[in-house]
This record gives sequence, structure tokens and C-alpha cells, in this order.
Amino acid sequence: MNKKCMDKTQINIEIKFLTLAKKMAILSILLLLGCSKVEDRLSEPVQNYCSTIDDKPQIALSEYLSPFDNEMKNGTGVYILEQGTEAMLTRGWLSKHAQRTIDVQYFIFSADNIGLIAIDYLVKAAERGVKVRLLVDDIMVDAKGDELLKLSAHENLSIKIYNPVANIGKNIVDKLVNLTTNFHGFNQRMHNKTFTVDGKVSITGGRNVADEYFGYDHEYNFRDRDVLLLGGITKDIQTSFNNFWHDSLSISVDEILNSKDVQNTNYNALHQYACDPANYAPKVRDQLNNLPAVFKEIEETGKLQWIKGVEYISDVPGKNDAKEFLGGSGLSTQRLIALLHKAKKSVTIQTPYLITTDLGKNLFKTLVDKGIEVKILTNSLASNDNLDAFSGYQRDRKALLKTGVKIYEFKPDAQIRQKVMSDVMQGQLQQMPIFGLHAKSMVIDDDITVIGTFNVDPRSANLNTESITIIPSQKIANSVKQGMLEEMLPENAWEVTLKWNPDGEVNKLKQIGVKLRRIVPKSIL
Repeated sequence: MNKKCMDKTQINIEIKFLTLAKKMAILSILLLLGCSKVEDRLSEPVQNYCSTIDDKPQIALSEYLSPFDNEMKNGTGVYILEQGTEAMLTRGWLSKHAQRTIDVQYFIFSADNIGLIAIDYLVKAAERGVKVRLLVDDIMVDAKGDELLKLSAHENLSIKIYNPVANIGKNIVDKLVNLTTNFHGFNQRMHNKTFTVDGKVSITGGRNVADEYFGYDHEYNFRDRDVLLLGGITKDIQTSFNNFWHDSLSISVDEILNSKDVQNTNYNALHQYACDPANYAPKVRDQLNNLPAVFKEIEETGKLQWIKGVEYISDVPGKNDAKEFLGGSGLSTQRLIALLHKAKKSVTIQTPYLITTDLGKNLFKTLVDKGIEVKILTNSLASNDNLDAFSGYQRDRKALLKTGVKIYEFKPDAQIRQKVMSDVMQGQLQQMPIFGLHAKSMVIDDDITVIGTFNVDPRSANLNTESITIIPSQKIANSVKQGMLEEMLPENAWEVTLKWNPDGEVNKLKQIGVKLRRIVPKSIL
């Protein structure tokens, strides 16, 4: 889908993370914009694409899960979703087979091709009688107010916006007042990413909902990682979602927009969009329908692990009491620090943004001084989608290297992209897209794997609510670490030293652009 024009009350903000510089730039643009007509995102189709597609679930989710009843009571089923298509199809299949509830919580939920197809699955579930709740952070909402109201008009579909001070339902005066009078609150965002069905199955990890997180963007995609969880710890994920949903920071779109208009709840245009083979390739749909056979093979080959002691740690809504300006830490931050203090042999980390404070550098130095090997893979300037974040990393890169940490920077043409990108997209594109790292993972001592939303930066530590899943399994740790180390190999990454870094691999204009961003305080990156 092409991005539509912006108006002063609903802004399609196409950025990856908030910084003061970006926010002020957006607000400045708004001052110059007049109200313009917003085009309809979807138009009525000229033919009935859905007539030949039988998309009704043949077997309920509970029947698929019934063989695992005992395992789900006594532990948690864990399967790592490494490949983008696999992660996308799993969400779609679960939506299709949900019986009672679907609870969705994301930082970004775009209205691009993947986002529209995902919404279609949720609407179809609601039409079957499934109660659907969608909670999205305000700053990245990629939808117009009337679109949100139309979706929320369905009796089984509820939408809330987290901390709506910057985007939905706010005019330019509102935005400026909120930014200048409550800068900390303006920057406090919900970065959690969970997808929970019937309170029994959850997906959580690094992926938002947009083309680039599943390998379907034509120009730029992310290397990312999620984890599928069955039973066990999913009750904690459900409890966390409920806490966010009922918190005063989460407000329904109906209340925010205060519209008295009666909404048309005919979703045929959306359904036809998702049925159109030009948008949803029949080959991909066939793969989704074949997912039960794939997961049977996964279970039979031991790739689905049943584990006791899995933890899900989420920050509370608001992150902290906000008494410390742009600080305050959080539950996820403290749990990660505690895990690092217990490391004995090695710590292997993937983080798209690596912005360390003195506390972070001292922590890593303490580990290295104890003989613990610390390796970190992060984005290079060439693969990075966020120049503000890279500027924060660039300022401290040498200081971090002096602690003894080994740093690797992801290549934009990493060979691993051929392994994780959709085979359908590879067949369609003449040129492979750039890939950037977005996975937020850590393996400690070949025993513990952490998969979550937490970036190694001050924003994740102090401002954004984050969540992590802690998996005590040698088998999973070895598998995830092997993949992480593969992505540090020369064909996928550059090793950075005190004498050399790959910043020179990009043009001078991008290099200068990063230098200019050093005026942005690291505390909000």
C-alpha cells in the first residue's frame, strides 16, 4: 500500500523510534500543513476475490491443543520463530482458529499489506464471535480516525490507544502543549509486543506488525526473532495484557475521538483486499493452511520444547513513577541486570541499537574482568534505520570496546538474509532488499535464552515499557546462540576494533548526518 497524506489531527508517523529532534521536526512540518482531503485506503473491489476461498476454520484451536493438555499445565511449550514468514503465518493461523479471545499488543501496527491482512484476520475472528482486543501505542498508529472507529464499531472488536498524547485525536496545539509541559510522559511509550489467543497460546518478541518485520518489504527488511509459547507462562502474558488494557493510560478510540457518527460495519472492502491474490499470494495462503502438518513435524523432531521455569517479565504501565526525569529504570531492566550478574562463562547479545550509559559500560567491564566473554551484534551505519540511535552508539563505541567487549556490526547485504527472507518475495524481486538487525536477544552461559523487546539503550532502560521471556534450556540456548554466532561471521557482519569500523562503507552525506545528530541527548535515544 502506498502511504497516504497526513492531516493535522491524524499523522502517519513513519519513524522507528522517538527522539526530541525527530519530534520537533514532525511538529514543525505540521505547522506548515493545511488540512487536505485524506484518500480512502481501501476501495470497493471490482470483483469478488473471496468467492473461491474457503477461509473458515475446520478444527478449533482447542482440538489441536488437546494432546498437550498435561504438558501445558506442567510447563510451557517453547518454539523459536526465526523466519519471518513462519512468524507471520503462525499469527494468521492462530487468528483463524481462535475460539474465545484474541489479545493483541504492539508498538507498531502498520496499515501496509501485512497490517491490512492481519487486521482482516482479526475482523473475521470478531465476525465469528471471538472477542478481539487491540492495544497499540499512540505514536506509531498508522491509521486514520475514521478507520479506527469503523473497526471498533464491531461489537466484538475493541481498540485502545496507549498514552494518546502525540497522535490520535490531537491537534497541533495539543501536541505542542504535551511535548513542552510533560516531556517525560510524552516520551514514555509502550514497546511491548504480544499476541495471545484463547489465553493458551502467545507470541512475543521483537517483531511489530508491518511488512518489513516479516521479510515482505521491497527495499528494507529486519532480521528479527519471536518465541511461540504454549500453556504455562502464557497466563502471565495474559495477566500483563489485562493490566495494560485496564490501566488509565490506555484509552478507547471512541473516547479519544468522541465521534457521534454511526459507523458502517461492512468490512467487505477489507475482506476483498485480503482475498486478492495480488495482495495475499495463493502460495502463502497454502502454507498457512498447511501449518498443522509443519508443527506436527516440529513437535515430533523435538524442536518444540516443554520447559519448566520459563519467565515472562513485563514492565508495568508507565514503566516507573517518573520521579526521575528521563530515568527511573523498570522491572525488565532490573531483571536483565540480575541475569548478567549471574553469568559465569559467556554473554552473547543481539540488539539493533547499542547506546550504553556509564552503568552499562561498568557492568560489561565487570563481566569481562571476571573472564566472561561478551559478544554483541548490532547494526552498522550501513544497515541502521535509525541515525539518531546510531549517533548515540557511535559516541561511545570506543569506550565500550575498551571494556573488552567484542562488537560486530551487521552488514546490509548479509548473506543470512537469503535464509530468513520469504521465498515468495525472493522470487518476485530482481534485487534483494537491505536488511537491518531488529532482534533483541541474549544467551547466557549456554543455559539461558532471553527473547524480548528490550534494546540496549537508555530508552528501553528508563522510558519505554518492555517485556522479556527468559527460557532456561540448554537446547534452545545452543540453537539460538549458534544462529547469533553465524550472524557474526564475516559474510554477515564486520568485527569492529579500536582502530577500525565500517562507517566508511556509506556515503559522506550519511556520515555527516550522523555527526549532526550528536546534539540529541543520549538519555532519550
